[in-house]
Amino acid sequence: MRVATDIGGTFTDIVYIDEQGKVCVNKSHTTPPDFEQGVLNVIQKCDISPEEVKDLSHGTTVVINALTERTGAKTGLITTKGFRDILEIGRGNRPDLFNFNFKKPKPFVPRYLRLEVEERMDYQGNELIALKEEDIKTCVDTFKKEGVEAIAIVFLHSYINAEHEKQAKALVEKLMPGIAVTASHEVSKEWREYERTTTAVLNSYVKPSAKTYIDNLYNKLEEMDIKCPKYIMQSNGGTTTFENAKEVPINMVESGPVAGIYGSAMLGEMLGENKVIAFDIGGTTAKCSLVDGGEVKTTTEYKIEKNARFPGYPIRVPVVDIVEIGNGGGSIAWIDNTNSLRVGPKSAGALPGPVAYQKGGTEPTTTDANLIAGRLSPKNFDMDVDMEKVRGAIQEKVGDVYGINTEEAAMGIIRVANSNMLNALKLVSISKGYDPREFALVAFGGGGPMHAAALAKELNIKKVIIPLAASVFSAWGMLMTDLRSDDIQTYRVKLDNPDFDAINAEWEGLEEKACQDNARKGISREDVYFQHYLDMRYIGQDHTVKVKVPNDPMSAENISEFIEAFHREHEQNYSFRLDESGVEIVNIHLASFGRIEKTPIKEAEILPYSLEEAIKEIRPVIFEGDGTLDTKVYDREKMSPGMKLEGPAIIEEVSSSAVIYPGMKASVDKFGDILIETGV
Repeated sequence: MRVATDIGGTFTDIVYIDEQGKVCVNKSHTTPPDFEQGVLNVIQKCDISPEEVKDLSHGTTVVINALTERTGAKTGLITTKGFRDILEIGRGNRPDLFNFNFKKPKPFVPRYLRLEVEERMDYQGNELIALKEEDIKTCVDTFKKEGVEAIAIVFLHSYINAEHEKQAKALVEKLMPGIAVTASHEVSKEWREYERTTTAVLNSYVKPSAKTYIDNLYNKLEEMDIKCPKYIMQSNGGTTTFENAKEVPINMVESGPVAGIYGSAMLGEMLGENKVIAFDIGGTTAKCSLVDGGEVKTTTEYKIEKNARFPGYPIRVPVVDIVEIGNGGGSIAWIDNTNSLRVGPKSAGALPGPVAYQKGGTEPTTTDANLIAGRLSPKNFDMDVDMEKVRGAIQEKVGDVYGINTEEAAMGIIRVANSNMLNALKLVSISKGYDPREFALVAFGGGGPMHAAALAKELNIKKVIIPLAASVFSAWGMLMTDLRSDDIQTYRVKLDNPDFDAINAEWEGLEEKACQDNARKGISREDVYFQHYLDMRYIGQDHTVKVKVPNDPMSAENISEFIEAFHREHEQNYSFRLDESGVEIVNIHLASFGRIEKTPIKEAEILPYSLEEAIKEIRPVIFEGDGTLDTKVYDREKMSPGMKLEGPAIIEEVSSSAVIYPGMKASVDKFGDILIETGV
């Protein structure tokens, strides 16, 4: 049996697949601040024998929570003399050029804890000034006095020669045993010192809390006699061991969300759809990502907390290219100072939750609005729902403000939420040169199936795929992944007359290192496979485009394939290409995978119910443009492959509801997924 657990803002999910390929799911409420308890609770709700568990994968929000809530460790920075203010200076470009009240991001390390040492490498990695160890000792003395809990070491040009960083780290660990230390070359070997510094600092900042969390989870799982190999989901779309995750926790910054993206790619492959947009609505956020040709795209341009007015904090590690907005089931509806209705980004979360949860919540949320619209049923909640309280909150906070009734106010909340989500879907498709009409929309999470059909219609998307167990699909995605690690090395070379032997030797060195790393994780060499990427640009440009290139050695015979791949990717991203301009490589990027044995997914069983017998009830549901319609509500657990129906309809399961609009058709495929034809 293979098991995966995923912690969300509101619920903790579990998916497990037995030896016959049968998929079972469950969920439990998330338990902040002791998140590992939610994992134990959801495991205990299931009929799982510890000795049958072959491996366990886990997705967690502990890293992103520590960053956004500023609950990480007190961190110090040791850097090259003259560069202590790199975090303060940052980048000159900013998203909101005409904002006279603009403020730069506040560094995670205050200036008095940013200390300098004498050392220097040049841009080719040659030593100019030897590391002065007395300076390191002085830094350590200061950190001890100030009660520093974690240290980042970032020296200029260490991406090309890390010898000084290695010496400094060894000395710090000797002088401060047990301290969490990150040397920048361990997390990023790319140039751009500001981005490399923030990445190293943020890794150190979350390292103690991540280690505590992982150790607690590991020990409690062991106490439950779950002694199988344990993996954690990374932001790059692959998994890693618990031990490795403790050393580089920044790789878990988007641990939970990306599993659903990867799962969408795998599901698309199973259904013959290699172009999909993954769309995940949870309790707190909505997330989406585009999969083209079956490939999950990654980026090293990721920034936390970036928005239209704030540049955010760059993290220079591979992260699945994902757009995330504060719009989920628990997102609060509110009126701004211009008397406009807004939904999110503030969320009611798991506590107090929507008004419907009756845990003290008083602010109306998207979930409450969907209850009033009839898209959710109070009978489908695992607690008593006081509909009068829900109606009262929406009427007081929204309806009375605009002089409208409760139903109109609820639909206003839903329309604003849909508008926010639509913008996110456009950011991953239209804004990047992709036509959404060529893609299928894979909708999952607790709220994805409820909003997907309306959004697909707006974007003229023909097909919506709602996976089996949609509300826990991110956990399912983890069971489809392999171990993954990324090695990115700055390696500048112009392609007008390259040294092919030197370039290929660089690839071979990275591949050999990857095989050795996987061997330490118990993966044999024959189960390791690679994907090659190059960060390329036109000569004279500043920034690069990541290009997937052939794994074959580069040669005079095939170099045109590499250059053409760059031209195509550049045109896709920026709508133009410069065929006459010279091209250069800036970074070599090797993605290595350790293959994990997977259980084939079993086709869904034919159940002894007809379509009519699957109808739970007929209830009034409000649809935009059509008003209130008597709508058949189907029990998904009684639906079998081959069943077909027409909208208006709702298909309910324990933790989500799929809304099929009038004029749309829905069917159940052989794996139990719901396929909606939008009719556009």
